[in-house]
Amino acid sequence: MSDLTDIFIIDLRYYCSMKKDQSTLLTSDHLDQLRHVGACLARLRLARRVRQADAAVRAGIARSTAALIEKGSPSVAFGSVIRYLDAIAPKVSLASVLMEDEASMKTLSFNEQTQRARGLSKAELARLDF
Repeated sequence: MSDLTDIFIIDLRYYCSMKKDQSTLLTSDHLDQLRHVGACLARLRLARRVRQADAAVRAGIARSTAALIEKGSPSVAFGSVIRYLDAIAPKVSLASVLMEDEASMKTLSFNEQTQRARGLSKAELARLDF
């Protein structure tokens, strides 16, 4: 090989090994979607009552990586996100989590709703009737 080819191959290897800042390559809509995925995973973890550190250990990632996943960081590999999901809720699909179709998330949503301690009396209902 010529010297020029060797330099080109070395430059190409260096460029391919460089970690790129993904946030500059994504639109704001894409970043919002990533944040939504992270928020849904955080809600699932809370609904399942799993500590972030425990989920990270089960997934084989650092707790700081788990925090980045839940923040929706674009720098985290997709495989890590899927392993984190499986560590929180085995055999649950990402699609069901994003639609908040998973049973524990439905329960969490129901418990978050404000509920009256007692029903309204007839007089209170009449007063509120417009």
